[in-house]
Amino acid sequence: MILGEICTRSCKFCNTLSGRPLPPDPNEPMNIAESIKLMKLHHAVVTSVDRDDLIDSGAAHWAETIRAIKEVNPEITLEVLIPDFDGKTELLEIIIAEKPNIISHNLETVCRLTPQIRTKAKYQTSLSVLNYVSSQNVIAKTGIMVGLGETKEEIIELMQDTLNSNCRIITIGQYMQPSRKNIPVSEYISPEKFEEYKQIGLQMGFKIVESAPLVRSSYCAEKHLL
Repeated sequence: MILGEICTRSCKFCNTLSGRPLPPDPNEPMNIAESIKLMKLHHAVVTSVDRDDLIDSGAAHWAETIRAIKEVNPEITLEVLIPDFDGKTELLEIIIAEKPNIISHNLETVCRLTPQIRTKAKYQTSLSVLNYVSSQNVIAKTGIMVGLGETKEEIIELMQDTLNSNCRIITIGQYMQPSRKNIPVSEYISPEKFEEYKQIGLQMGFKIVESAPLVRSSYCAEKHLL
């Protein structure tokens, strides 16, 4: 995770610190690149906090980090799990220009529940991010949590919205309350229901559906290079 440990948003599902972040560390891009080299990774997933305090929401720092990773690790394949950048295509272009293999942005939950658990992000904005990434011939990917009170019909609606945004990779995992201050779990979804969601998604047209209780955004990420 780059751009510090303090997020400018305070989503109800997330236990990341929220507040006023420190300025971006200019040494971070190279430090990340060197860490990947030391770990001898063949595939890496990089994410970040939201940085609404910055003029470009951190896009330039993102780009510098991707460049450093590729420079130090020329054979690496790379997935970036990005914020929404308020849906600004000029900021998304800064990331796209560095040619990561996959650009991921999580919807997190169904449309109805989005205002309750995501403080600033909007469902339609997230869909627009996925759609724009796909329109630039980059593999787009998204992820959601279940067990927040959504219905099966809402999950299917979300899947269709995702497909309409030309995103063909989705991860589905169980929401787990990370602390007492976060929104409580509404339901623990059975493994059978997760498998049902997987089969529904594949039948609808997804190329990859990772769906199980412990699935997270980076689950089997190296297998998502289409």
